[in-house]
Amino acid sequence: MSPSSAVAGVAIARPSAGRHTLALFKSELQLVFGRARTWVLLAVLAAVPVMIGVAIKLSGAEGGAEGFLGQVAGNGLFLIVASLGLSLPFFLPTAVTVISGESLAGESSLGTLRNLLTAPAGRSRLLAAKMVALAIFCLAATFTIWVAGLIVGFVLFPVGDVLLLSGTTISLGEGLLRALAIAVVIALSLMGLAGIGLFVSSLTSTPLAAMAATFGTFIVLGILSAIPQIDVIHPWLLMYGWTSFADLLRDPPYWDAIVRNLLLQAGYLAVFYCAAWARITSRDIV
Repeated sequence: MSPSSAVAGVAIARPSAGRHTLALFKSELQLVFGRARTWVLLAVLAAVPVMIGVAIKLSGAEGGAEGFLGQVAGNGLFLIVASLGLSLPFFLPTAVTVISGESLAGESSLGTLRNLLTAPAGRSRLLAAKMVALAIFCLAATFTIWVAGLIVGFVLFPVGDVLLLSGTTISLGEGLLRALAIAVVIALSLMGLAGIGLFVSSLTSTPLAAMAATFGTFIVLGILSAIPQIDVIHPWLLMYGWTSFADLLRDPPYWDAIVRNLLLQAGYLAVFYCAAWARITSRDIV
């Protein structure tokens, strides 16, 4: 066999970068959703609509609640929106903090990061796989609440046409589509925090430290957003537009605040993803 034939044979037998990349993405998803703590977090999120629904059912239709909670007893569809809204300030960010903080630091603490950094897929693809896995978890977390709220709302309460915030009424089917869009917007609203967690995770080999630092950053940003004297910086803070999802329940929907929120999340994600990339690509293999 000629040398050129041998080289061609090796080239044919060598796995392509694309195959390595697909295997890496699959491995990351298995890693995230194969952990017991991930399913515990999802179970906690699924319990939120159950607790809210049972509490409203036991209190009766005249429970005195306002906002979306006050409409749950009359239409179970609002249990989805109320559960997502109540989970957004704490439960959902906590879940994202745990998963994102562990993404790279967990690998480092177990000693498996060295193998991943030297894998044929490359460091950039590794980081991309981590980020995609985090994005899928954000969707899984919000849709866990969505599905649980749908089931509990339809079982415990009457359902029908949906009265929007603008006073118009839409069909149940359109209401479900809008609730679905709300879940997507909330999932995308968590991407900035996921980017922060990924960056922090690239700085340490201790998962708990990464989780604490990420959650601490979230708390600091929340405190800053509550200080009226510095309202000039509020539009630039991570969670400034998180409540804009409610504008999807208007006729027609108000898109301005939603778009601004998504652009802000994209900005945070871009900055911290690039910072994580700079860190991971220059990190010594030890």
